[in-house]
Amino acid sequence: MGPASLQEEREPEEESDREMEGYRCLLQAGSQLESTLQQVTVPVSLKEVGGYIEKQVAYLSGGRGEDSSVIITLPECSAFSDIPEEALAKVFTYLTLIPRTRQPGVKFIIILDRRLDTWASIKTALARIAASFPGNLHLVLVLRPTSFFHRTVTDIGFRFSQEDFMLKMPVVMLSSVTDLLRYIDENQLTSEFGGTLDYCHSDWIVLRTAIEGFAVTVKDIAQMLQGFGTELAETELCDEGKAIEYLLESHTDKYRKLKDAIRSVSKEGRHLLASLETSGKEDDSQWDVRLDWETVQRLLAQLRDMESAFDGFFEKHHLKLHQYLQLLRYEKSFQEMELCLEHLVGQERELSISVDTLAQAEQALKRLDSLESNAQEVMSRAQIIILHGHQLSAGHHYAMALIMQRCNELRHFCDTLNAALKTKHTRLLQTHQLLLCLGQAQTWCDDGAYLLANQLVEKYQSKEGAQAALRDIERFLEGVPSMLSSGPDILAMEYEAVITPQLQAQIGKTFAKHSAVQQMIQSRQACLRKLADKHVRPIQLVTPRAENPPRSKSPLFSPKHGDGLKFTFDLSLPGKRASRKSPNSRKIEVMHDYQESRSCVPSGLDGEDNPDLLKRHVMRELIETERLYVEELLSVLLGYRAEMDNPALSGILPSILRSKKDVLFANMPEIYNFHSRVFLQDLEGCLEAPESVGACFLEWKESFQMYECYCQNKPRSDALWKQFSDCGFFQECQKKLEHKLALDSYLLKPVQRLTKYQLLLKELLKYSTDCKGSSELQGALTAMLDLLKSVNDSMHQIAITGYEGDICELGRVLMQGSFSVWISHKKGPTRMKELARFKPMQRHLFLYERALLFCKRREEHGDGCDKTPSYSFKHCLKMTAVGITENVKGDVKKFEIWYSGREEVYVVQAPTVEVKMAWLNELRRILTNQQKLLREEAYQHGQVGHMQLPPPLSESKQQSASVSSEDPESGRSSPDPQPHSPKRQHNRKSWPGAHHSVDICEGLEEWSGGRDAFHPSDTEEEALLQLSPGRYRALADCLQNGPDSITIKCGDVIQLQFEDNKGRWLVKNLSRRQEGFVAVSSLQLILVDSSRGHTSRLGDPWNLKARKLSSP
Repeated sequence: MGPASLQEEREPEEESDREMEGYRCLLQAGSQLESTLQQVTVPVSLKEVGGYIEKQVAYLSGGRGEDSSVIITLPECSAFSDIPEEALAKVFTYLTLIPRTRQPGVKFIIILDRRLDTWASIKTALARIAASFPGNLHLVLVLRPTSFFHRTVTDIGFRFSQEDFMLKMPVVMLSSVTDLLRYIDENQLTSEFGGTLDYCHSDWIVLRTAIEGFAVTVKDIAQMLQGFGTELAETELCDEGKAIEYLLESHTDKYRKLKDAIRSVSKEGRHLLASLETSGKEDDSQWDVRLDWETVQRLLAQLRDMESAFDGFFEKHHLKLHQYLQLLRYEKSFQEMELCLEHLVGQERELSISVDTLAQAEQALKRLDSLESNAQEVMSRAQIIILHGHQLSAGHHYAMALIMQRCNELRHFCDTLNAALKTKHTRLLQTHQLLLCLGQAQTWCDDGAYLLANQLVEKYQSKEGAQAALRDIERFLEGVPSMLSSGPDILAMEYEAVITPQLQAQIGKTFAKHSAVQQMIQSRQACLRKLADKHVRPIQLVTPRAENPPRSKSPLFSPKHGDGLKFTFDLSLPGKRASRKSPNSRKIEVMHDYQESRSCVPSGLDGEDNPDLLKRHVMRELIETERLYVEELLSVLLGYRAEMDNPALSGILPSILRSKKDVLFANMPEIYNFHSRVFLQDLEGCLEAPESVGACFLEWKESFQMYECYCQNKPRSDALWKQFSDCGFFQECQKKLEHKLALDSYLLKPVQRLTKYQLLLKELLKYSTDCKGSSELQGALTAMLDLLKSVNDSMHQIAITGYEGDICELGRVLMQGSFSVWISHKKGPTRMKELARFKPMQRHLFLYERALLFCKRREEHGDGCDKTPSYSFKHCLKMTAVGITENVKGDVKKFEIWYSGREEVYVVQAPTVEVKMAWLNELRRILTNQQKLLREEAYQHGQVGHMQLPPPLSESKQQSASVSSEDPESGRSSPDPQPHSPKRQHNRKSWPGAHHSVDICEGLEEWSGGRDAFHPSDTEEEALLQLSPGRYRALADCLQNGPDSITIKCGDVIQLQFEDNKGRWLVKNLSRRQEGFVAVSSLQLILVDSSRGHTSRLGDPWNLKARKLSSP
């Protein structure tokens, strides 16, 4: 809306009419003043004839003759004849106009004083008067010359010319002044004619000048007032506040100047009146003075009227402008406030109160409180604007209706916003209260489960102990939250306004958990009541050792399902950082002796191993430790890496470190960005569905390859750290961060975190058997293990030295490890062969897709753990010419790798059977793939029919091909690698290279680990027994052979705890309640059945890999 329309819309019609009425009054007063000025103002001004008037060519003395005729005196003037006709006419016109403007139709009498002149001059003067005088000439009185000659000539001349003059004007020739008194009274004549009329020509000129100047000034003032009034009336109003302010300022300035001019003119007029009054009092006979006084008085009165009209109009116009400016400012304030309120309304609408957790509710309440605080501040300012609007309306503002409308709109905005905020606040408080109650209920359920788990079995075997446990449970039940007693339906009705599907699901889960805990408590109470009524056999407390003591911070536990009945419960509270617990995090596992009757154990205890609860515990630890990991990475990047660019620390930062930032920290920024922006968020989304975490790991499997780069750089980073670890820069950064550990401990975090993932995935997979997502979890675990292996292999690969060529051409590194190796050649001397048997070489093998590298491990210079290995290249075997023999007589950990048709034979001894089998499987896979590729290529070239293939193996041979044959020379500690006997060559089942039979490779099945492989017939079978923590039954006696040893009898049930650095196991004799150390050799004697070749492990006595009945 434009300024004109804005004014029209907001200015009432009656207000506009009132202003226009004032403008009309101003114009009317100006018109009257102008009319008066026209009446009293002489068209010819004194300035135009001032020179001749001052020379007294003619003057108005103020005298009057008969019939009130005005007397004009022409005194003696020697230069009268020199006055131009035009100038004389102006003089006569000016002198006649003064009386005629006051008294139209007035008559004039001219006194022509020529007493010192001649007839010729008189005749010329009369002729010029007759031609130039504009008025109604009543009489011309001529004072003839006083000298005799000139008087006689004048009489004669006048006698002859009288008729001519009389035709034009009445002329009376007077001989003396006495004759003049017969026509004019003495008091109407000046002193030069013998009269008493007081006249001063200079005073008359001054007075006339003042009167005419006053009239002109009044006229100018009137015109300025009218012009300014028209300007005000025609002013276009804009919607710019500054423009209106400028108009107000400029109009006010003009008004003040006009008022100053009016006051000046009025002062001048009053002074002129005072002068005229003084003259009038001195001589009452001067009627022209009275007329001048009346004229000035009239002009002053009309000027005051016009001033009053202008003041009224300007006051209205100024008020209108001022109110318009107020309206503009109010409108601007209203629009700004409207935008603020609309923004707040938008924020209020965007603020969601649909929350699922207590933390979300508290965060939403904080945001709502902040919004309410802002809204209260804005609404306070809105109330000020509303109050200002009411003040404007009370001041009779011309736009009162519009202002009140704006006030009502603001009030409506504020009321609506306030009501919406109150509603949301009320609902959010209800949601918060509901979530708080649900949290308290879940905490109560957890506390109940923990109470049951913490009730030590041996303490309530007695009647008093059982009664005490019952009292503990009863006291706990007294503190049950009230909401759990109301039921889900009543709770849903109470919080109907805020219930969402997610909250409804939480309510259902909470009451389901409450029901489960109630059942557990009821079962425990029933069992305790039975125990309180009668004495039962004691229940044994089994505390397995931790698998890895340094990792005992993890609160994870692994319940197993065995023959005995048990219950387990994690003592770590949900939501707390598991990674920050003390190393003594306890895990209670209670189990009845396997010989006890099941009736002695409460049946309800099975429900305590809830897989869903266990999975949530694991998932919670995964997320909490992930958050801690991200925080630690960020602290390193900000507290160390970023500080390397801080000018304030440049003085204590070694110059060489400035360019080594990427060496010290490697790609840690990339790892942090991935975990903080992507992976952590995806993990948090899996909190309620732990099974989906496997898909999350698989989705970002490729991104984890960045750890390989980090780990490969780790030796360079460690070397750089060792060089500068004592510099003041790192100490200052550590002090600022308040880290207890130095930077190198945090640089190790990514490596430690990578190993942690597979442990957590194993725990999740343990509780997700036959569940949705278990296949993805297995895939994720495999991917993490492959990544660890790949990282480990690549770490060793980068330490290879002396290899000539591009190691990348060998393909991906598949396996690496240290072995004892004997080497023999077909053409080698016997001495070399014999020496090889008794003195093996220590070699580090690297298996690639296309080659097998033999290297020698060397230690670099350093002290203790600072030593870093390197691998000197020794030999390379192309996989296209490699074959293998799986078993070597005399040691189940040995196998053969032969090259180029057994031109070179390498007898390799693995550190364990498991390592050997892993290498054989990988080698077998590579050779099988090579055979398939060779066969495909031969088929494509049409050469399949021309190949010399041996007859296919029979089914029995194929079956035996997967079982390694033994070397006939069982008595030797190392095999004779030279195949000199054809029969012996036939009995050795081996994997040939690419030049051997394709059908043999096809006939070999995947190695299945048959019984013969596990139980060889030679005397070294005890080395196969791999002891692990668990429960076993003793198959032989073992006497105590030391102060820290124990006695074990045949049939006793023992628990293996852990193995110390002396090769002894901490054993707990459950049957005799003893605990002590037993040597490994003694354990192999009492746990292995020599007649049947198996161990006495409980649960599955026919399999060394039987599942444990209690987790370490």
